Amino acid sequence: MTEPTPAIREARGSHRVAGLLTLIEALVVLGFAVFYAYEMVTGATDDLARAATSGVLILVFGVALLVLARGWSRAAEWARTPTVLWNALLLPVAWSLHESDRTPVALAVGVVSVASIAAAVATPGRRRGGDDEADGAGARSDGGRRRDGLS
Repeated sequence: MTEPTPAIREARGSHRVAGLLTLIEALVVLGFAVFYAYEMVTGATDDLARAATSGVLILVFGVALLVLARGWSRAAEWARTPTVLWNALLLPVAWSLHESDRTPVALAVGVVSVASIAAAVATPGRRRGGDDEADGAGARSDGGRRRDGLS
């Protein structure tokens, strides 16, 4: 019996939770991009260049989060680090929101960030089997080739 490749590996519960939380974050961020577009169209902004720049930047982050959520849905191993990094960067944002008397929003951002970090860390990582774990530096004795022909 062969192991499934990472692209078609089955998503476990922690993958699903991390993916769902990342999808929620993506939708919220994309909502902000729509808000900036609305401000530009209605003329509600005083600085069109700043609103356009902010809107595009937020749109890029929203699309990146959608890609990340897709990675989680496919149980991709690469999704863990960007998820932890993104959500770790959101923790100071939550604190700043709290300091500016936006405590309900701060709590929402903080709770989702901590839950996303926990879900990402709870996902099973890459595991080496057999004699590979016995090597002190983790070097493979077969020259880096896997027995199943995948590198």
